[in-house]
Amino acid sequence: MKKIVLVVGMFLLLCNVFAQVKLPALIRDSMILQRDAKLKIWGWASAKEKVAVTFNNKTYKTVTGNEGKWALTLPPQKSGGPYQMKIKGTNEITLKEILIGDVWFCSGQSNMVHQMNIHDVTYANDIATANYPAIRQFLIPTITNMNGPQDNLPGGSWKAAIGEEVRPFSAVAFFFARKLYETYHIPIGIINASWGGTPIEAWTSEEGLKDFAAMNSTLQKNKDTAYINDLARKAAAYNAKMVRPVQDKGVTGPKPWYDITYEPKEWKTIAVPGYWEDQGIKNLDGIVWYRKEIEVPASMPGKPARVFLGRIVDADAVYMNGKMIGTTGYQYPQRRYAIPAGILQAGKNIIVVKVTNNAGKGGFVPDKPYCLFAGNDTIDLKGYWQYKVGEVFTPAPAAPMAIAAQNQPAALYNAMVAPAINYTIKGFVWYQGEANSSRGAEYAKLQPAQIADWRNKWGEGDIPFLYVQLPNFMDANYLPSESQWAELREAQLKSLSVNNTGMAVAIDLGEWNDIHPDNKKAVGDRLALIADKIAYGKDILYSGPLFQSATVEGNKITISFTNTGSGLIANDNEALREFAIAGADKKFVWAKAIIEGDKIIVSSDVVTNPLYVRYAWADNPDVNLYNKEGLPASPFRTDN
Repeated sequence: MKKIVLVVGMFLLLCNVFAQVKLPALIRDSMILQRDAKLKIWGWASAKEKVAVTFNNKTYKTVTGNEGKWALTLPPQKSGGPYQMKIKGTNEITLKEILIGDVWFCSGQSNMVHQMNIHDVTYANDIATANYPAIRQFLIPTITNMNGPQDNLPGGSWKAAIGEEVRPFSAVAFFFARKLYETYHIPIGIINASWGGTPIEAWTSEEGLKDFAAMNSTLQKNKDTAYINDLARKAAAYNAKMVRPVQDKGVTGPKPWYDITYEPKEWKTIAVPGYWEDQGIKNLDGIVWYRKEIEVPASMPGKPARVFLGRIVDADAVYMNGKMIGTTGYQYPQRRYAIPAGILQAGKNIIVVKVTNNAGKGGFVPDKPYCLFAGNDTIDLKGYWQYKVGEVFTPAPAAPMAIAAQNQPAALYNAMVAPAINYTIKGFVWYQGEANSSRGAEYAKLQPAQIADWRNKWGEGDIPFLYVQLPNFMDANYLPSESQWAELREAQLKSLSVNNTGMAVAIDLGEWNDIHPDNKKAVGDRLALIADKIAYGKDILYSGPLFQSATVEGNKITISFTNTGSGLIANDNEALREFAIAGADKKFVWAKAIIEGDKIIVSSDVVTNPLYVRYAWADNPDVNLYNKEGLPASPFRTDN
């Protein structure tokens, strides 16, 4: 009898545990809720459980369905706070420090990911002076689901932009939010759902991809767990086979090459920065060690010191006087390492860098900062170093097909977007496209599909969708040429035909040698300017010149634009650049371009019957066409 009572008691205890009201990860202390719009508060409890939500001195009640889900809609609220919210079922939850303002869903790939922390040199003062308790970010964890939409996130919290707490904020989203806050003086919430290197289709739902047959086929195949598990087993077997003993001479000899007592022999000279394939080393994938002796003045030791080594392709480990001070496993981050106290000494110091390169050119990326500094003293690290090859990688057999889940159709929508669609927002901010740059024509269809998909899922109508056009990047080309990045920018330009969208032109904000340019503030500010017009209804000029039409008149083409503002200018007072024209053969040559009022006249002595014109049609064009309000013109072409 006692056993029966015990079992019944345990059953009732378990029932009480599972019957408690639970909230989604987004509904937490310190959240910012959307002003002037109906608010959905939702969660889970036991079936048929009564749930009450008390907010701003009013109580709203509901009863859960058979599946234990519940939802309540609160009437629109004015901006303000802080408030408390009580959610009561069999248990009671009290949420504190709630603000009412505007909430933006900020998403994309690495240029939306890039945190203030990564750019803490450029924005050191912005971090040090950050004191914005009413700007808050909810960072969605990076997770995937290839089977279907999730209804919740595994965790997360709302953080305010105060001091060091601003470091994890998306830099673009922070500057966007700060500009809005400074303009409207209302709380600004950021829901940050971003993941580096991911394509737009991963962020779009299965329904949103219904018109893309190949992606639908992939999507259905990815739901087959036997198929996915088989791929995983093959990949694991391949990886196990590829594990090889350490053969790097830099660590297998009597003394490691970074050891302070190691005596270098037969090391050769190489320039830093630079790639070793450009300096007489042919097609070497492997490990190369770099070494440099420097003289440190007596004024530097004892002060906080850092070493900047630009960017390195691919991985590195950095040693100062025999001690590792930093390591990075892939090529994209800036190498900025703090030197622990007690390592730097007056007089001779030795820096050793182990560089591992798996494919393509290896070494130090040019046109980046290379220095060591402490206090007011700086030591330039550019110049000649010594190098020695530690290991040469032999070509590996072809790897079996593998799936990166974060790149699969709908996988990020399911796990990182779907759990947020009940959360009322002001609009979307999107910075993505690099991962789709080889598929511009397809992107011209994918982006409108994504915009429609997200608006449909949130169910708030045509709320603002703001996005960034890809910036200039890669080598400059001094002849008219084809460009996949230009094609992707064109696809993004076409999305302006979708209602209530706005595009921040960033063609002047990139860096030739970095897919993650440092100037995030200008991007955020331009997005905020667009929001002023589209989301907040200001009667302002919010964009640079956009192509409207082209008319052929003899041997000239007249180009008309929208968003000319107070007039067109060459912002450097030089002749207009990056215009090219062609005849029926579509062989483009540079054109002379002259501003006449709000139009531009282009011509070339070698094209007597021009038909087509292009502007800034390149990976990394050198642009100078702006309106007088200081906003750059978008690249375009008329021959597509």
